Amino acid sequence: QRHLPPQMWTNSINQANKMALLNWAKETGIDLVQVNGQRRYGAPPPGWVGDPPPAGTEVFIGKLPQDMYENVLIPLFQSVGKLYEFRLMMTFSGLNRGFAYAKYSNRRGAKEAIAAFNNYEVRQGCAIVVCKSTEKCELSMDGLAASVSRRELEAVLRRVTEGVLSITLYASPCQKRAQLAVLRYSSHQAAAMAKKTLMEGNTRLSGLEVRVDWLNPSLKQKLQSREEKPPSSRVQGGKRPGVPKPVPLPPMLRDVLDRLNALCQRRYLGTPLFLTKCIQANPNGWLRFWCRVVIPGCPVPFSGFTWVRPAGPGRSGHEEAKVAVALQVLRMLGES
Repeated sequence: QRHLPPQMWTNSINQANKMALLNWAKETGIDLVQVNGQRRYGAPPPGWVGDPPPAGTEVFIGKLPQDMYENVLIPLFQSVGKLYEFRLMMTFSGLNRGFAYAKYSNRRGAKEAIAAFNNYEVRQGCAIVVCKSTEKCELSMDGLAASVSRRELEAVLRRVTEGVLSITLYASPCQKRAQLAVLRYSSHQAAAMAKKTLMEGNTRLSGLEVRVDWLNPSLKQKLQSREEKPPSSRVQGGKRPGVPKPVPLPPMLRDVLDRLNALCQRRYLGTPLFLTKCIQANPNGWLRFWCRVVIPGCPVPFSGFTWVRPAGPGRSGHEEAKVAVALQVLRMLGES
């Protein structure tokens, strides 16, 4: 019995549909790029001007026949709205993995796609599933050595992944003397690619193997409810009580909030909503706040803790806390 070499074997699978795809791409001039197990069109498509579409514009497409390609799928999903991006997940053999993602130029396109194509038969007896993409952007990385610093982890992540916005370290809830990192990425696609890279690369830090997964909502809530480590009661070279590191506040508090509002309007993200809660007061006049910023166009809220000192007598510190967290959000969005 003669065995084909691997490359010839994979090329022999589904040849007719592969040839139809190549002919279609040549006729239409559509450029398809395959990277790390997915083949992508657009992001941006030809002629696109402006920022990428907001959250809520992507749909998940499941139960696809594995021998079906973009020459059938892109015209179908383009028929209900302008596509910004289409991603088809691929196997090494050249078949698709049974699912894809379509991102539209606006939310209406995504809604139309769900209404038109959920349970739609793309082939007799083959009904597909189309639903709103969850667009998760946060990963958990558990099992980090206690000695690993945020800066060290950031250096590794920026070297092997793209789009990391923030890194928060916690004591691991599952392992003693270990840390868990929450990683926030700029998009669901960036987070998914990072997850794939980190899982396949057997990433090690300080000799320990780490586990990477999507951040579970219940774990996220548990981590956020934990008390942050209090500021050190010692200062280098002395034993007097320390003061939390000051948060640099600009002369005009309103200016920072206006900058964030303007950025969100410019990117069509909606108006930011601030939630602030004072959870601790320091004898030296510093207040510790838990803060959350909900931006309608962002898939997940921005949350964290900060120390502030009220700008004057009679002030509650809430405005200063808003400014401090607004500065952090501006940095994450690349605008500081």
